[in-house]
Amino acid sequence: MKYIVNSLEETKKLAEKFASTLKKGDVVLLNGDLGAGKTTFTQFVFKALGVNEVVNSPTFAILKSYSGKYVLHHFDTYRISLEEAIEAGFDEIFSNRDAVIFVEWSDSVKALLPDKNIVINIKRIGDTKREFEIIDEKIDN
Repeated sequence: MKYIVNSLEETKKLAEKFASTLKKGDVVLLNGDLGAGKTTFTQFVFKALGVNEVVNSPTFAILKSYSGKYVLHHFDTYRISLEEAIEAGFDEIFSNRDAVIFVEWSDSVKALLPDKNIVINIKRIGDTKREFEIIDEKIDN
């Protein structure tokens, strides 16, 4: 399903709607160029799921975890190889069915991810305008 949002407020509303569909064990893969809005969308989803602390990009930390309605893990695997991810135990985290996991730049760790995920492709159309394509591989394939 594709959605066009014209502002941060519309992005927030889409994120809140999306958050209401999530359940333990879901893995969300966020795709988009730098500045597309992957982290911003994640911030809004996590807030909707009860995270009270500041959610920021895990670019240098690679993984940040939060408590809300569920345990929430936020990965940015842009700078990590598959071997490094395995050494860090990411395969165990990705298989954790008691958490909800968001992964930015997931290509390098695809081999560790479950077969069926929720994929969100984000395209920047303007300063605040974005296209969100949400594909639930558990349902759509």
